Amino acid sequence: MFEKSINAYEDAKKVIPGGVDSPVRAFNSVGGTPPFIARGEGAYLIDIDGNKYLDFIQSWGPLIFGHCDKDIEEAVIRTVMDGLSFGAPSVLETELAREIVEMYDNLDKVRFVSSGTEATMSAIRLARGVTGKNDILKFEGCYHGHSDSLLVQAGSGMATFGTPSSPGVPADLTKHTLLCEYNNIENLKKCFEQSSDIACIIIEPIAGNMGFIPADIEFLKACRELCDENNTLLIYDEVMTGFRTSLKGTSGIVEPQADIITFGKVIGAGMPVGAFASSKEIMAHLSPDGAVYQAGTLSGNPVAMAAGLTSLRKLKANPAIYDELNAKAVRLTSGLKEVANKYNIPFQVNTRGSMFGFFFCDIDPKNFKEVGTCDFDRFAAFHHGMLKRGFYFACSQYEAGFISTVMTNEDIDACIKAADEIMKDM
Repeated sequence: MFEKSINAYEDAKKVIPGGVDSPVRAFNSVGGTPPFIARGEGAYLIDIDGNKYLDFIQSWGPLIFGHCDKDIEEAVIRTVMDGLSFGAPSVLETELAREIVEMYDNLDKVRFVSSGTEATMSAIRLARGVTGKNDILKFEGCYHGHSDSLLVQAGSGMATFGTPSSPGVPADLTKHTLLCEYNNIENLKKCFEQSSDIACIIIEPIAGNMGFIPADIEFLKACRELCDENNTLLIYDEVMTGFRTSLKGTSGIVEPQADIITFGKVIGAGMPVGAFASSKEIMAHLSPDGAVYQAGTLSGNPVAMAAGLTSLRKLKANPAIYDELNAKAVRLTSGLKEVANKYNIPFQVNTRGSMFGFFFCDIDPKNFKEVGTCDFDRFAAFHHGMLKRGFYFACSQYEAGFISTVMTNEDIDACIKAADEIMKDM
């Protein structure tokens, strides 16, 4: 059933560290061999063994319209025929930037980069340049890419300066990173008591990298107030949630607004892309207008711009898509919850727009520490059982899931039925 993937994985490990180019793909959290994918078709993935899966990952978010969307494919092919990359400006960059800023009252200008890691790294540098401060504040369980200053250990729950969580990261860099517990206002205030040198708070307003956990509105308000009181900038990392949780991302469904927003995923529609955006006053500090330097040869790549532009215009033309996507996400999670209750299995669910998450847990987790109390063995058993039945979920309880427009209610009902078969024996 998975023989070709098993062989491909062993072959890959000979020339690629761990056999994968991003660690989560290795299935370390659940065990076993990751399927090697041959192609995508609409809501489905097909692996090299010919197995077909209903895909709840959607390339970790960008494929709102599923795999091989005709409009996006045609835009990419047209653009490719004119060249893959120029290292020079193109009109597509301006068009995509305009589509983004026109949707936000607090954004005037966008700088495109090639990844989410680049976007958050650059946004932090900009915040430091604007404020003249050195420290940054992040939250346990929020992932903002693998730049050095963001790879810090999860703390004890008390405010603490970060120490490196990966070899190769100098402690001199991470000493300027403060850690706070997500959704903990007192902990947040303690960080500001410890340092008067905080340039920015960076937060996933809906965390998608410790499972799916929305920030409490009061917590986000506290972030905003402390930033205003301390000449600190607030950065929303919406690389995952931007144009996923709503047409304006999480910024469109929460009251406190950020000073800088980072984007990715959907604005590339499957192509490598990231971006950060802010007011014209803040962006004026960025080179070549200002002194804060940031550059990238492939930034604003025309193929990525064409794909993202098509995707965003399709979304703007039919904002009711988000109601439909949310209804499907609720249908899925409610169905899974009902099955778990039927068999007395502790199970928590949550959704926002086209994103969802679930935990095998007695409580609804509010932070990274509480996620750690969930039943990871039960999740692994569920994951493998669903994979064998043709349903592809994230291979870690620390990851969010995604719905696409091409998924049908019948697809979702089939998934719930398969979950029933598995949970009754768990």
